Amino acid sequence: MAKTCWQGCWRTWLKWQAQLLRLSRPILWAPSRILRGRHHWVPATQRLFGGQIVGQALVAAARAVSRAEQVHSLHCYFVRAGDPKVPVLYQVERTRTGKSFSVRSVKAIQHGQPIFTCQVSFQLTQESPLQHQFTMPAVPPPEELLTQEELIQKFLQDPNLAERYRKHLNKIQAEDVPIDIKPVNPPDVYCSEPQEPKQLFWVRARGYIGETDMKVHCCVAAYISDYAFLGTALLPHRLYRIKFMASLDHSMWFHAPFRADHWMLYECESPWAGGCRGLVQGRLWRRDGVLAVTCTQEGVIRVEQTPNQSKL
Repeated sequence: MAKTCWQGCWRTWLKWQAQLLRLSRPILWAPSRILRGRHHWVPATQRLFGGQIVGQALVAAARAVSRAEQVHSLHCYFVRAGDPKVPVLYQVERTRTGKSFSVRSVKAIQHGQPIFTCQVSFQLTQESPLQHQFTMPAVPPPEELLTQEELIQKFLQDPNLAERYRKHLNKIQAEDVPIDIKPVNPPDVYCSEPQEPKQLFWVRARGYIGETDMKVHCCVAAYISDYAFLGTALLPHRLYRIKFMASLDHSMWFHAPFRADHWMLYECESPWAGGCRGLVQGRLWRRDGVLAVTCTQEGVIRVEQTPNQSKL
């Protein structure tokens, strides 16, 4: 049994390597370097998953700094929809290399046009007496909660579930996302009623990544951070049918070391929505209460003008 578990973890790690971390050797070196990325999971929208682009861009940027430098922030714009039929080229420029901080600029290119731009800042470790953080929310541990897959199975057993919600849940269930998710305080039945624009769930990368360069875990966390993030802005408006939704920008700040293959609490909230846009903010907490990552994102959200009537 242990051997089977180990083999499963190793296969999952190889999947992470193929999907996110293993970019090609540089195609061009000076004045910038270009790397080629591949994609293995494509959402039902048939557009490239934004978290994959952010994660691969961070991989490309991290290869252009020393091992001692760690990423502390990144700021991205999604400027065109990604085409899942062709690889992505990542062009990296050494914008600045300083004594404490270094900046790398990354441009993701398809069909000769940029689909994504990113600025990544790295820092050599520096100690400071100035330290503070918010307090982690008090929630049940992940061992006491159901996985997203188990919850979907539970919801699908409800004979009163509307057919369109049943199709939606089956679509989610069919997606082979390499992320383990355990929602906190989920409802007993699938509900489409409006709710407060806040959600909490435990997340981790599937499989074993292990003790390695912290930049690797940051790249995987960048992938994880985009999954279901923008959906937080939809929670008060669940009676509206979505016509189109996509990320516009994405920013992250890395505060403390963490393991992306260990459970972290993802605290998400949306302080504002309007003008066909929604703003979301997120915090990734380690189990010991340390704030590891802060995220923000704005996305375009277009819905039907008239809300649907709930059939539950």
